[in-house]
Amino acid sequence: MKTPLQRLFVAAGMLAVFAVPTFAVKAKIGHSAPDFSLSDLNGQTHQLADFSGKTVVLEWINPECPFVVKHYGSGNLPSLQSSATADGVVWLLINSGSPGAQGDFAPPEATTWLEKHGAAPTAYLRDSDGTVGRLYGAQTTPHMYVINPAGELVYQGAIDSIRSANPRDIAKAENYVATALAAVEAGTMPARTATQPYGCSVKY
Repeated sequence: MKTPLQRLFVAAGMLAVFAVPTFAVKAKIGHSAPDFSLSDLNGQTHQLADFSGKTVVLEWINPECPFVVKHYGSGNLPSLQSSATADGVVWLLINSGSPGAQGDFAPPEATTWLEKHGAAPTAYLRDSDGTVGRLYGAQTTPHMYVINPAGELVYQGAIDSIRSANPRDIAKAENYVATALAAVEAGTMPARTATQPYGCSVKY
């Protein structure tokens, strides 16, 4: 008989969506990352071009997605954010959920959620009409992208190698984003430039 926790993991797995988006994607590995402009929780506008010369991580987020909960409740993503931003990496959270969709938190609620989990992104950006998500082909939460200081997209895909909502799998998984950031810091291309993302579907 499955425990309530096991049933949660099974249900979370059933929420995972791996379909390729039907819209045109302009973000391609080895090419310049498409520029965009979005507002943060305080109404301040952030443009990707403003971070020229810096390594940038884009993370698609839905605070209520079980896969996101896995990586934040365990401290996995907050720890990686803290380490990366301390090294000068720009880390942008992007929520492309449509108004009223799961995880479409109002700014005060999103701010509280970030503080509760000790998150350390550079900014939390709202993409309510899904323009930027579609531009990058974001499929799941989380869906991760790494852009090198030359502005080139060098990684897109999953946060790590074990596709589950179980926090106990984190320690056993290879963290693809950490590996990609280490390669960028060394001035090389990541060994893996693309993997299949896993998580809940982005709520366009």
